[in-house]
Amino acid sequence: MAKELVVYFSVYGSTKIVAKEIAEQTGADLAEIVPLVSYDSNRENYNALARLAKKEHDENQRPAIKNEINIDIYDCIYIGYPMWWYTFPMIIYTFFDKYDFSGKTIIPFNTHMGSGDGGTYETIKQLEVDAIVLKGLPIEMKEAENNAAQIVETWIKSL
Repeated sequence: MAKELVVYFSVYGSTKIVAKEIAEQTGADLAEIVPLVSYDSNRENYNALARLAKKEHDENQRPAIKNEINIDIYDCIYIGYPMWWYTFPMIIYTFFDKYDFSGKTIIPFNTHMGSGDGGTYETIKQLEVDAIVLKGLPIEMKEAENNAAQIVETWIKSL
């Protein structure tokens, strides 16, 4: 049986909710991508976070990851993130740069406020040409916070 891991990056907690739900429903292990320099999780400061995310994107930065995540023992890895500026946060690029996904199955999921997956699932296929990338789950932020269990269940059945 394939060993599964759910890895996620979440600032406001929406992606974390979905990640925990996936782990619970699949029996997968769970790991958080923790940035070396934390982001402000106060939603009242959204504009400041948006400016920082845009700066990181425009400068093609690779924010450092504080924790090590052992992906070697896993065959299937769910990877979750919020959408920032119509793509994934730059720390997700750091994650893909840091680890070798050759021969693994990647199943992306993301939370958003109207942008769907923003083409990020195709980006993952381009970044990880030696991995299999399955159908992802884009889930609107409010849906993630209020109805994740049913949405995740339906999605997992579709895989």
